[in-house]
Parts: sequence; structure tokens; C-alpha cells
Amino acid sequence: MKKFLYLSLMTITMSCSDNWLDPKPLSFYTPENSYTNAASLIATLGGCETIIRDEFMGYGAPALTEMIMSDMAVSGITNTSTSQINMDISLLPDAELNRTDYTRVGWYWDSSYEGIKYANIVINRAQNISFKSEDEKKAVLGSALFYRSYFYYKLVHMFGDVPFINKEITTPRTDFYTNDRWFILKTLKDDLEFAYQYMPKKTDRGRASRGACGVLMMKVYMALCEFDKALDIGKSLIEEYPLMQERFTEKKGIPNTHIFNDIHSIEGKISPANTEGIFYAVSLPNMPGAISSSSMYNFLPYWEAASVKTPDGKKGTSVNVAEEDKEKEIDINYTYGYGKAYCRPTNYTQYGLWTLKEKEDLRGTYNRNSWKSTTDLMYNHPSLKKQGNKWYGKKLVRPKDLSVSDSIASWFQWPHYKTYVPTPNRTSNMYGGETPIYIYRSAEVYLMMAECCYWKNDVSQAVSYLNEIRKRAKAKPLKDNDISIANILDERARELIMEENRHIELVRISFTYVKTGKACEVFNGYTYKEENMFGGKGNTQVKQKGCNFWWDWINLKSNFYNKGIKTHDNEYKISVHHILWPIPAKVIEANKQGIINQNMGYPGSEKNIKPKESLYN
Repeated sequence: MKKFLYLSLMTITMSCSDNWLDPKPLSFYTPENSYTNAASLIATLGGCETIIRDEFMGYGAPALTEMIMSDMAVSGITNTSTSQINMDISLLPDAELNRTDYTRVGWYWDSSYEGIKYANIVINRAQNISFKSEDEKKAVLGSALFYRSYFYYKLVHMFGDVPFINKEITTPRTDFYTNDRWFILKTLKDDLEFAYQYMPKKTDRGRASRGACGVLMMKVYMALCEFDKALDIGKSLIEEYPLMQERFTEKKGIPNTHIFNDIHSIEGKISPANTEGIFYAVSLPNMPGAISSSSMYNFLPYWEAASVKTPDGKKGTSVNVAEEDKEKEIDINYTYGYGKAYCRPTNYTQYGLWTLKEKEDLRGTYNRNSWKSTTDLMYNHPSLKKQGNKWYGKKLVRPKDLSVSDSIASWFQWPHYKTYVPTPNRTSNMYGGETPIYIYRSAEVYLMMAECCYWKNDVSQAVSYLNEIRKRAKAKPLKDNDISIANILDERARELIMEENRHIELVRISFTYVKTGKACEVFNGYTYKEENMFGGKGNTQVKQKGCNFWWDWINLKSNFYNKGIKTHDNEYKISVHHILWPIPAKVIEANKQGIINQNMGYPGSEKNIKPKESLYN
């Protein structure tokens, strides 16, 4: 029965295209038949789990948009004018906002409200079915409140003020209004405090537990500047989910590997011995509805590009190597995977993070077993071997005439220990197979606790939490005078590269600077004001220091945005109002009987009204 419900839900999730504002009957389920017991409600929450998984999986995964909108990466798709390079063009409200070679901003809007819909169905239907006990009912309600909060937490940090829908919608509606983001965050706090009491402590991988609720509570508390409450939860979490300190998979016998090869391997993520993982998105071979991670395709350089030539001008690389060289080191596709550079790291990510204090850091670029570069690959084109070319089998050399566009797409470093996911029973290119993905793990809890101490001016304790993370990585310990928001963000980047929603974290910190009035030591003690955050109403495209921390930090750390870096027919640009993303124009236009505000700085924001600070029907 459970398997049937799960498969039915997968079919619903993958085939239903109506979003929450589409003025059509919500006819993908039969209310009187579908929700009759706790198992049916739990199966419905599987729709939320599928959405969470889909954010991180597949070609051009939505999570790449999050990284591209941060200090850590840019789009490496330089052979088209449509990719998310010039935000002044690609992030207009009426642009194509949900397409792989464009941007996935629209995916977050549509999918978040799809997940909220599932959660609200469970919350509503739980009132009218029989449970084995009151505890079972509260556990189901707690899980539904967690998932709803999970999606709203993302929405308020991606889109700001948004409609807060807290009940099941059973008829078509076009009368929604925008709610204030601070009101939404306070509501999430109340919901999560209830959920934390009743959610199960132990669950299957891929399903939310009380621990996952605790991490999300910490994030909400931090967003509301309730740092002591966040620390209290964090202390419980790190006790319940201790960091992995010793090798624990079969990889421990492989030369030139380390603890992070265990933690980020498929077997490490699913191992019962792994105490660090708190919340996962799960996709495994032969699992119903599973999809491939495409981790190599998304994060590796486009090493097979025509521009990658030998120093004597011959085509240097190929997926199709000589038969006798297959599955050897020279077989790049087999050894590293096939890349397309959907997400290209900045110099900050590749170089700036790794100082002499990180010389021995297992996670860093000094460790050439952890990070790989285009220059680690070998010329392997079979025609070179056939011709007896002297460059065959030698390491790649950067072509002297490599264009900016080709350099961006084909020439950079990447964290091999995180990207390499073998494809089982492969018959073609190694794009990246199925794997669990960490949503939350206790390493992030330590980093959040360090940040809480930063806001509280408890420097010594902040250093202590950061050094717990650095000690495992074999990086040199920090001292009290090292602590700033920069050190905290740097350590988050080192530990959580390709895991965290980096844009969300920078946005949360930006609002925290506004709410606390704390002087930012990175920018000479500057204090940020809410009225300056977005550059004004209408289509502003302001590029000015001092409006918000998010833009200032990216402008400081990224060697791409607003630096005059041009591709074939595009230029890397970003404006201060892009701290929040545009509400899709089609959503606002379809909402005929209500008013959904557009974010400041985008066309249409001049029509905004004051967002509501209360619930409405």
C-alpha cells in the first residue's frame, strides 16, 4: 500500500503543471478518496520531499541559480545570450525565468508554492481522519508544518514579501495579497516550535526528522535576531549529531583519500555510521522516480570544447578515447566526468579562500587530491595517438589564444571530492549519477553557532566553533582577532561549497545588518539602512556601494560581476535590487482580484501597496 501511494504521488508530482495561481480547478486528486488515514497524508508529504530533491539534481539544477546569485560562482554557459550572466536582462519579471539555459528563479516560485500546497492539504485533512493516537496526529501535523516552513523560509529570502497561504485551496482563486516577510518569519517560528516538540527523532533518509526541524528553527531564529534561542537549539543538535572525525567507509583503504571522501561519498551518506547527516534529499539507482545528480556536468569545465587544443593546434580531448585507454587515467570522462560548466567558480572560490592558514586543509586547492584543474587532465584525442603526436598523454597546457568566453567555460578548478559521482552501468558520458544530497548536516550547525556569537560580540566562542570545523580539516586554528563576518562566510564556503544556498545566507545576513544596526567591519564600519536596500522603485539597475551587504560583498569578492567581463554577446552584470528576485509577471497579472507586490527595483514595483501583517482567508 505504501509503495502504491508513493508511486502515485511521484506520478502526480511529475505530471502536474498547474501552479497555485492558475485559475483552473485543482483536479489532480480526488479529495473524498485520497486522504483517509495517516499513511495517505505521509505519502502526500512525499511530494514535498520530491521538490526538495529536485532542487539539487539534474542538468542545470535550480540550486545552481542560487550559487550564481552569490559570491562563489557564475554561469559558465558563454555560447548563448540567454544564460544568467547579465542580471539586468535575465532577471526581468517578464523574462524566461524557468528554463535550464536561462535561469531557474521561476522554478523556486512555482515549486515552493507546490510544496506549500501539499503541506496545507495534510494540515487541513488531518483534522478529519482517524489516527492511532494523538501523538501520531501531532507528528504528522508537525512534519507538514516543517515542510511548509522550509519552503516559506526560502521564499522570504529569495523573493521577500510574498503571499502567505496557510490553508488548503480547493477552488480557483485570483485574490491573493502580499504578506510582510517579517510577519511570515514570526509565523514560521511559532509553527516550528510546535513541530519541534512532536516530529519523530529518527526517520528514513530523505524524510524530515526533529533534527531537521531544529536546524530550520535555528535559521528562523537567526533571521529574527533571536541568537540565544538559536544557540540553545544548536547545542542540542551538535550533541545529538556529532561531527564525523574518523574514517568510516571502504574508501579509507584507498591511497590519497581522507575523511571528506567518506563524508561526501554515496556510501558515506547512506551509512548508518554517519552521525553528521541531519536531513537529506535522496536519489538512488533503481529508486522509483530517481534522477541523476549531473554533478560533473554542472560543475566541471567544458574540457571537450573545440578550443581545448594541443600547443601545436590539434584538437586535444575527446569522450571517445582509444579502446585500449578506456577506464584509465587518460580517459577523462571516466576519471573525472563530463563537464559543461553550468556553474563556474569565481577566483574567490578557487584561490581567495585558501590562504597559508589553509595550506594543509583537506578541503582546499592546496590538496591536489581534493581539487582538480583543467591542467590535471591529459590530451587524449584518439587522432593524436594515431598520428603519434608528442602531446598525447601529456597534461593540458592553456592555449595562448584562448578567448575570454572559452576560458570561462573550459579553464578552472573544481572540488573533485564533492563532484565525482559515478554513473552505474553507464553506456555513455559520465554526467553524475544518483546520490543522496545533504540538505543539513551538523558542520553547518557549528558555523551557524559561530555566526550567532559574532552578532552577540562573543568573539572567543565564535572562534571556538569555527575551529572545531577547521581542526577536522587540518587547517590552522583562528585567533580572536581573526573574527569578522568575512571569516565566517569564508569558513562556510570552505565547508559547504556546492551544498548551501549561498544566496539565501548572504540575503539573511544583509537583513540582519539592517535589523541589528551592527557596523560591518568588512566595509569600514558601515551601517546599512532598510530604505536604501533596493535602489528605489521601477527599473533602477543601481550599482552603488552601501545599499546592501549582499551587493557589496559580491562586488568585493567576485571577479566577474560589474568588472567588464564580456562573453561572445553578453556581460556579467548585477544590480543592488537583485538581492531579491523578481516576482514573475505572469503571477501578478493572473491575480486579478488581489494585489501581489513586485520587488523594489523591478518594473511594476511603483504599483505596490503596504504588505499585510496578518493572516487572511
